[in-house]
Amino acid sequence: MGNPTLHDVARAAGVSYSTADRVLNGRGGVAEKSIQRVRQAIQDLGYRRDMTAANLSRRRSYRFAAYVPQGDHGFFSAIRRAFLAESQRRAGQRIAIDLRDVTEPMTDCDCAVTVGADQDWIDALTAAGIPVVTLVSDSPGARRAYIGIDNLVAGRTAGRLHRIAHRGGPARVLPILGSAGLRDHRDRLAGATEVLGPGSLLPAIAVADDPGRMRALLEQALRDDPGITGLYSIGAGNRGLIPLMRERGGDRPFVVLHELTPHSRAALQDGLIDVVIDQKPAEEVARALDAMKAIADGEAPAPVAITPAIFFKDNLPGDIP
Repeated sequence: MGNPTLHDVARAAGVSYSTADRVLNGRGGVAEKSIQRVRQAIQDLGYRRDMTAANLSRRRSYRFAAYVPQGDHGFFSAIRRAFLAESQRRAGQRIAIDLRDVTEPMTDCDCAVTVGADQDWIDALTAAGIPVVTLVSDSPGARRAYIGIDNLVAGRTAGRLHRIAHRGGPARVLPILGSAGLRDHRDRLAGATEVLGPGSLLPAIAVADDPGRMRALLEQALRDDPGITGLYSIGAGNRGLIPLMRERGGDRPFVVLHELTPHSRAALQDGLIDVVIDQKPAEEVARALDAMKAIADGEAPAPVAITPAIFFKDNLPGDIP
């Protein structure tokens, strides 16, 4: 049998379709013996309700809130665009997405997804009775699902790329954090440390994901230590890194950074950086909405494993917006 239907359940339980429907929707007026037969048939057949069809028949609407930092940030801009595009694709499912900045007041909704929010904000959402899905960076506490890559593995991957680039020779890799307060940044640094070891990985500098601060601190670090052979940019602010690599020409370090944005794509094409580890934001947003819809329907969201993509200048995908 393919996907069993409610008609199959009714037939197996020896009851009418309307009786099976009343049991499924908890509307009462059904004898206990019939209830037990329907429930047993559901279990035996592995019946799963088509929530989309059921919600459409009831004209059920979903109200979701997506809290994404605003500002001139390539990756967060890609996340916002992905939410808007996914909202249009799912208009037939009666899903409304309120896209808000993490500094804006909370809004009543069926479920919220947060990107770049601190723990206090997540705690405030859960205290208000709003289920929370965390995107990109995981967080402890009363959230219902995490959608994103394994950042520890991503850091190990970056470390392995530096190992390959140095061909077993001595390495002096400078990690550049956005903030040590962000779990995804800490996990990436820990992963890179596991592979490279403290002897090859220098103490990290933190640039607060700010291009101006990135340029100033990185320029000073390269001046103070001319022996730096690699850079691992863990967060954002890479528009401050890329011009420095252009100025150094062929004497630049090996560079690994995160997120395929218009700026990082152009830098790859121009040979100013070497590798981009991308977490595929459009896929993350789609899976986050799947999880939110499941939570709103009273179901446990399915586990999600996002495998990051590794881009060199030779395997870049089509143009990104």
